[in-house]
Amino acid sequence: MDEYTSRVRVWGLICPGSRDEVARARRWIRDILSDHPCADDAELIVSELSTDALTHTASGSETGTLQITLAVTPLFVAISVTDDGGHPTAPRVTHAADDATHGRGLSIVMTLAARLDITGNDHGRTVTAELRPPLAGTASW
Repeated sequence: MDEYTSRVRVWGLICPGSRDEVARARRWIRDILSDHPCADDAELIVSELSTDALTHTASGSETGTLQITLAVTPLFVAISVTDDGGHPTAPRVTHAADDATHGRGLSIVMTLAARLDITGNDHGRTVTAELRPPLAGTASW
């Protein structure tokens, strides 16, 4: 195997704190992972994590930003969303009522991801979801 194809490939995107940027983040993920078996799950994860950051942190303010990182190897796809902070507690899973229209984002991410990490503090947090693609069919990645 060529040494350059065995390394992590990383992309980054910085978005202003606007709800329109969630659709941009989904398209960005979809464009990069167009033929990847994790594309659908990665797109949903970036949507959920970006929406949560814009809703619950200073990233959703007029001057807020959102940083998204995508890392891909043959063994994993990692999506990280870093917010601007401003919330005293770390993201956590909530148990939404059956008829609730909100409150399931992190639960969805945890269901899809093989691993979830939350780092940082009230000055800014990074939530990273890691997907594991099936081993067959990932040779081009």
